[in-house]
Amino acid sequence: MRVSLSHPRHLARLAPALSLVVASACIGSGSGGMGQLGPAGPRASVSSAPKSDWIQMFDGKDLSGWDIKFAKHELNDNFNNTFRVEEGLLKVRYDKWNAFNGEFGHIFYKQPFSYYLVAAEYRFVGNQVAGAGPSLEWALRNNGIMVHGQTAESMGLNQDFPISLEVQLLGGLGRGPRSTANLCTPGTNVYFGDALTAEHCINSTSRTYEGDQWVRVEALVLGDSIIRHIVNGDTVMTYRRPEMGGAFANDTKPGVLVPNKVIAGGTISLQAETAEIDFRIVEILNLKGCTDPKASNYRPYYVKSDPAACAVMSRQVAETNLGIVVVFNFLEDLKRRMAAK
Repeated sequence: MRVSLSHPRHLARLAPALSLVVASACIGSGSGGMGQLGPAGPRASVSSAPKSDWIQMFDGKDLSGWDIKFAKHELNDNFNNTFRVEEGLLKVRYDKWNAFNGEFGHIFYKQPFSYYLVAAEYRFVGNQVAGAGPSLEWALRNNGIMVHGQTAESMGLNQDFPISLEVQLLGGLGRGPRSTANLCTPGTNVYFGDALTAEHCINSTSRTYEGDQWVRVEALVLGDSIIRHIVNGDTVMTYRRPEMGGAFANDTKPGVLVPNKVIAGGTISLQAETAEIDFRIVEILNLKGCTDPKASNYRPYYVKSDPAACAVMSRQVAETNLGIVVVFNFLEDLKRRMAAK
């Protein structure tokens, strides 16, 4: 069955969790809190957003709007045509590889975000890259949605993983429990409650998804505050206050990784981590925008105010109205001239 946030069953399951997050975001402030999120008080749940408000990051046709970076390769060298679009799917394939020497890859959506709900529907297929070897058994049926990440162009030539928060995607191996939507932290640390953890990978509470079945994973990311992982409508992990630090982002450029620097936004990327995978949907709902109810681009589910967005729309409306006035005056003048003849 195709899993979608617009499906009524998943809306019903998501609504309580998302409403709680939005409510807490609207009143949060201070160190580690949301701050300046617009007026406090009742707000619509994120699940109330119409499907038309979702940005389709992958259009099913090509990889426009994305950058590609493989370790040991220059920016936008799609090594061995690993990332490709076929049959309306964004695919990671290793059929053109004869060996693997640490060339981990990522495909980055060019537009950054800070407050958002990002979703991907994926399925694991095929085999691991040739030459992976026993040391990479951890990467079997392993991929990830990297959120709050650095840009592709800021990565070092030999850098393996971007500084980011990885929503780790794992497929079952028929060997017992193997959760998905886990958290891994290349070059980052996070807080669980009031405790900072430096543990690199932390399992979620999701069930195991065996075989080649489609799974929908979402990450609700609210700036430098709350982050939640959601699998098929169920919240499976919550943490907060991401910051730079820790290990597992190797060969970074000097000055890019700043220990203890709070992360409030960044890029979103998908991995090529030795496993073959399909994505049929990659989409995002921006939660930052105009919170003025009088503006035409106001959305009740926004949790972060962006007054500039209202100003842009106001200019567009003003320009449109001016154009209407000009045309009206021209037609009136033309009528007067015709009547005078």
